[in-house]
Amino acid sequence: MTLIFTCGGTAGHINPAIAVANAMRERYPECRILFIGAKGHMEEKLVPQAGYEVICLLASGLSRRLNPAGLKQNLYAFKCVLNAVKACRRIFREEKPDAVIGTGGYASFPALFAAQRMGIPTCVHEANALPGVTTRMAAKRASRVLVAFDESVQYYPHPDKVEVVGMPVRREFLFETRESARAELGLSGPVVVSAFGSQGAKVMNETVADMMVLEQKDGFPFHHIHATGSFGKEWMPRRVEENGVNWRGCPALDIREYIYNMPQVLAAADVVVGRAGSATCNEIGAAGIPCILIPSPNVTNNHQEKNARVLEKCGGAVVLLERDCTPEKLYGLIRELLANEDRRKEMKRNLHSQIKLDSTDRICDIVQQLCGK
Repeated sequence: MTLIFTCGGTAGHINPAIAVANAMRERYPECRILFIGAKGHMEEKLVPQAGYEVICLLASGLSRRLNPAGLKQNLYAFKCVLNAVKACRRIFREEKPDAVIGTGGYASFPALFAAQRMGIPTCVHEANALPGVTTRMAAKRASRVLVAFDESVQYYPHPDKVEVVGMPVRREFLFETRESARAELGLSGPVVVSAFGSQGAKVMNETVADMMVLEQKDGFPFHHIHATGSFGKEWMPRRVEENGVNWRGCPALDIREYIYNMPQVLAAADVVVGRAGSATCNEIGAAGIPCILIPSPNVTNNHQEKNARVLEKCGGAVVLLERDCTPEKLYGLIRELLANEDRRKEMKRNLHSQIKLDSTDRICDIVQQLCGK
């Protein structure tokens, strides 16, 4: 069996694909698995680290600007798509895949388009409640469309081929224990984790940098692990230092670009602070870690706030809008949660109730069907 996964741009698109690939390899150890993504993005790092080969092609997102610069970018994006479709056709003729699985991002469209034109079964997974542009285009000819939320089915013209499967997460998020994670990481006492996507968010990095001043004033009441993302890896630590916090010599502060061992770090945490992309919400839910979600205001159809409100409604999350998020407000919410163990236990139970823990297995069953297994 040969499977090709296509995804790209952010860890939220890549990690679900890796989760399914890992599960398929467990079922079929001799299965040939290949990834197709975009040059210059996270898949170039994350996929090889997971043990898979990835072919990265030139790709570009569309611009919504109605000006010469926007037109120029869209022409370039169209050219990238044409070239990538040709490249994917060559790859498919050589690899002869049994199925192509897309998990989001504009980088996934050329592979899905090429596979559909060549008669190769395709499966599309949409993580958010509202389908993105790539999913809407690819879903028209997809063999199966998989969604994370019941509310999503209404947005597709052929509901008969849409199935609600939840969001696949790596098994480590389900089975990593707090005790073993803390022992291996050498952590004790309250632990807070903050991260705002693989690329990072400028406003939130600034907020967290300024919040670390408050932590210092209180004698660092918790161990704080923060991921800056690729855009903040240089200037954010400098801002912390300019604020008078010597984070490099402080055992309570751990600032890094990306948290590669996120399942272990989450398992060790008492509170996590982050965005509300579907992958993030489901990883937090699978780990059962009380969370403060700060949805990105810069996403299509405000879909992150919709994701966050689902967890808030069930009592598993505190939602704080970015416009209301000051260092003082965020720090106060963290301290409140850390001081209330009963509430954190209830949030953990509520989070687990919202997550489809068998999502990865459901998707694997569907992939097997597409491959005739």
